[in-house]
Amino acid sequence: MPGQDLALDGLSLHWRADGDPAGRPLVLIHGLGQDLTLWDAVVPLLPAGLRILRLDLRGHGGSSVPAPPYAMGALIRDTEAAMDHWGLRDAVVAGLGLGGLVAQALAVKRLDLVRALVLSNTAVKIATPAVWARRIAAVEDGGLAAIAADEIARWFPRAARTGPQAEACRARLLGCDPRGWAGAAAAIAGTDLLTPSSGLRLPTLVVAGSDDGATPPDLMRELAGLIPGADFTLLRRTGHLPPADAPGPWAEAVSAFLARIGETRAEPAPDPAPRHHHHHGHGHGHGHGHGHHH
Repeated sequence: MPGQDLALDGLSLHWRADGDPAGRPLVLIHGLGQDLTLWDAVVPLLPAGLRILRLDLRGHGGSSVPAPPYAMGALIRDTEAAMDHWGLRDAVVAGLGLGGLVAQALAVKRLDLVRALVLSNTAVKIATPAVWARRIAAVEDGGLAAIAADEIARWFPRAARTGPQAEACRARLLGCDPRGWAGAAAAIAGTDLLTPSSGLRLPTLVVAGSDDGATPPDLMRELAGLIPGADFTLLRRTGHLPPADAPGPWAEAVSAFLARIGETRAEPAPDPAPRHHHHHGHGHGHGHGHGHHH
C-alpha cells in the first residue's frame, strides 16, 4: 500500500501501511532526522499476520513542518490521533531514539492504545539540554550538514560509516527540513521520562546496539531495568540504527518477542517449546494493556 496523508489539526501526517489489513497492529516510529523509510529493510522480514503502520513524525519526511520548537506532547498527540484515526487498539508500538521516547510516553498516556513496547536505541532521557542547545544552534547556523559527520559517527560502527546504509541515513538526515529537525530536537531536550516510564507494566523489549554512540548499551540496560519484566537484547556490530544496518538481527529479535507475547504464531516451530512459550506469553500478556490498574 503506498504512502498516504492524514490531516490532523491543520497538520498533514504522512503514513504508510504494509502487511495484512486485518492483522495485529504494529506501529513503527522513527528517530530524529529520519523518516518512515528507516524501516524499509525490516518490514519484509517481520512475521506474516501483522498490520504494520509507519508514520513520519511532524517536521520529518512527508509530514508538515510547523515552526519550531515542538513540545513532546505534540509528537505524542500526533501519534495518538493517527492511531485513533486508524482505529487501532492494543497495538505493539516500536520506536527508535526519539520514536522510543514517543512510544514510552504514549503507553503512559494511552494504555488502551499500546499493548506492548519495542524500545530500540532509546532511553528515558537522551543527552542533555545543553548538548541539544549546541546542536540546534549549529543546525540553525549551518544547516544539517553542520552536524551530519558527528551524527554518522554516533550512529554507525567505524567499519559501517562509509557503507550504503550509512549513506542512506546521511541522505535522509541532509534531506530533513532544518526547522523540523530543530523542532523535534527541542522536544527531546525537554523530555525526561524517568518517573512516568518507571510506572510502565506492559510487555517490553529493549533493543540496544553494541556500537551505539547516541544511546549506548549501558543506558539501554538502565531503561530495561526500569520496566519490570522487560526483555533486553544487545545486537552486535551495529550502532544506533539497527533497522538500517542490521535489519536481519533486529527483525529476528522483534519477531521472537511478538511470538513470546502471543501476537503472532511462532513459526516455524522446530520443536514443541515455542508453542509452550507462545501459550505462556499470551497468558502473561493478556491482562496488560487494558488500563485495569489505573
